Amino acid sequence: MPVCPLAEFVRFLPRHARLMGLDLGTKTVGLALSDVSRTIATPYGTIRRTKFTQDAAALLAILDKEGVGGLVVGLPVEMDGAEGPRCQSTRSFAHNLLKLRDLPVAFWDERLSTAAVTRTLLEADASRRRRAEVVDKMAAAYILQGALDAMNR
Repeated sequence: MPVCPLAEFVRFLPRHARLMGLDLGTKTVGLALSDVSRTIATPYGTIRRTKFTQDAAALLAILDKEGVGGLVVGLPVEMDGAEGPRCQSTRSFAHNLLKLRDLPVAFWDERLSTAAVTRTLLEADASRRRRAEVVDKMAAAYILQGALDAMNR
């Protein structure tokens, strides 16, 4: 299955399959899940990063459990639009995952997603500890929701 732009990505999705959003960080992977109608993204959880094989095994188990038919992966593009080393790392993760599981993958520009989520949490007066617990999965939901909104336009 290809890594493709969002417009093409939709064509490869099985009917009524959920999508999972990923926010790949250096220490954790934030996860979000869509509903089967692909309208609403909900924070799901995080995976603590270790080695790729362990990270992939944990992710694949969740994909199977939740009936996920495609991934939207946040692409950490630089503010000027350039793709730096973090983008390359993200693309490598996705391509290596595709060697283990054949499913459609789309990248979504995640610029400022963590900042937007952090701002929302600060406005909600969340403690520093609480922000640290939820920011990655909320960033994944922010990324996924952006893609869902674009798909449904």
